[in-house]
Amino acid sequence: MIGPGKGGALSFIDLAQSAPVTTAPLAFSGSRLHWADLPREVRSRIAELAGADVVSETSATTGFSPGYAALLGLGNGTQVFVKAVSPEQNPDSPELARQEIAVAAQLPPAVNAPHLWWHDDDGTWVLLGLQPVDGRAPEQPWRPDELARALDALRDLAEVGTPAPAGLKPLEEDMAYLAAGWERLDAVGSDVDAALAAVGEHGDWLRRNLAALLDAAPHGVPASVGRTLVHGDFRADNVMLAAPPDTRVWLIDWPHACRDGVVWWDLLATLPSVAMQGGGNPEELFWSHPNARGADRDAVRAVLAGLTGYFVHAAVQPPPPGIPNVRAFQLAQGVAALDWLRRL
Repeated sequence: MIGPGKGGALSFIDLAQSAPVTTAPLAFSGSRLHWADLPREVRSRIAELAGADVVSETSATTGFSPGYAALLGLGNGTQVFVKAVSPEQNPDSPELARQEIAVAAQLPPAVNAPHLWWHDDDGTWVLLGLQPVDGRAPEQPWRPDELARALDALRDLAEVGTPAPAGLKPLEEDMAYLAAGWERLDAVGSDVDAALAAVGEHGDWLRRNLAALLDAAPHGVPASVGRTLVHGDFRADNVMLAAPPDTRVWLIDWPHACRDGVVWWDLLATLPSVAMQGGGNPEELFWSHPNARGADRDAVRAVLAGLTGYFVHAAVQPPPPGIPNVRAFQLAQGVAALDWLRRL
């Protein structure tokens, strides 16, 4: 079981070995608007902001936003990557777009993030025009060389993002919500039953250890506090590998960015998805990474316990409007996180 040890430290027993997760659901919302689906006035506003008529579109094929996301070719020979969303696609998506606009103004210039060229918000439709980047998403399952590039990008982000920009929300606030996942799960008996069934071979362990996880997860909130800029949603579908000979790794989709996170938070949060996408053992990847140097093992356990609860609880909720595929993805993350948690 997992529980508080001396001085609030966490300890694990019953470390049953189980097979790593290597099959992942597609990181895609399952639905996406096309240019012709946008209202006429929205298309006109995009063309006005872009400075030319739109002559071509290439839709994004990854990511969970149900709104519009496409690389647009313009009549003047230039390109712009455009996001457009309204509450009709998903009631929460416009606010996420607004958060991304706010974050863009705060990111240090050295961060490899596409520049926000323009934006617009009429109270219903939120529009973003972003610098197009020449690159592609990493192959799945992960190739070792591409995973190394992505994890190196986390090292670079920590270097240029410490200290974090003061204008962002503190990670502690988001982590308090994430770490309460086990509490939300435990409050609904049918959700507990669904989770025990959904996590497969981890169900018996979860049943025996749920009370201890409820005690452990809140320790992940103070354990997340540091001085570093946190992307907050670092996954393969939010990474673009620049085309050779350019070795840059572009980090995209920043609405969840926070300040004052522990330097290894993004690394830990992404490794369940890396494991489920065939990238390797998260334990080995974590402790071999420079961001984890000197990390307190009890703090790492506490944060992982909190994040695992978020994934498992979310996985057994109804899918949000316009994003039918996200629950399967969160379940796969939760199973991979449970597998790691039992070994850590």
